[in-house]
Amino acid sequence: MVEMAEEAGRDINGKESGKEENKKEAGEAMEEKDMQENGMEEERMEDNENQEEARDGGIDNSQDAEAEMEEMAEDDEAEAEDAGETAGGKKFFKKKPKADKKQDAMKQKVEELEDRVKRQMAEFENFRKRTDKEKTAMFEVGAKSVIEKILPVVDNFERGLASISEEEKGNGFADGMQMIYKQLMTELENLGVKPIEAVGQEFNPDYHNAVMQVESEEYESGIVAQELQKGYMYRESVVRHSMVAVVQ
Repeated sequence: MVEMAEEAGRDINGKESGKEENKKEAGEAMEEKDMQENGMEEERMEDNENQEEARDGGIDNSQDAEAEMEEMAEDDEAEAEDAGETAGGKKFFKKKPKADKKQDAMKQKVEELEDRVKRQMAEFENFRKRTDKEKTAMFEVGAKSVIEKILPVVDNFERGLASISEEEKGNGFADGMQMIYKQLMTELENLGVKPIEAVGQEFNPDYHNAVMQVESEEYESGIVAQELQKGYMYRESVVRHSMVAVVQ
């Protein structure tokens, strides 16, 4: 009985010591787990710190990059201004934006159209003047042709009036002829027809047609002494030259 009691006591002590060892091992496992968790927490904190440092470094790097880009832009502008100066001191401007180029093209197109319109107006004005001049010339040619046909009638009137004797000048027939002659000459004068002065004038081949030479004590040599047929002018042109006798 005593042996059985001692053996039971040893078994109990063994179990108790086994329990204590199990508790010790469980405690050590818990400590190791806590240490692992603490290590992982420290790693996470270290990673967060590294990320913050990386972000701060990236911000600083981006700010440095922006500053460098601004400096490079300022240097480029300065170089462009320096390169824009020529030997004469003039500057070449930078390329204009597309809107300015389009506006310049439109302005150039408008100027070309204006120049074309001005040229066409000038050509039309020249055509109008030339046409008016041609019409005037045609009218003058036609008028001169009619006047040339009327002049013989005027000559006959003058011959008829010159043939009236002194006794017949007071009768109605002679007065009627004189009135018709005056009316005809007045209308011709209104049209621009006027007689050419001949007697007493120096001979001018542009207006006079010399058919004979005469001696005269009244006029000097080269002076028209006698008018054989009247000459007439229409405006500034000669319709018929005066037929004259010139002192030799």
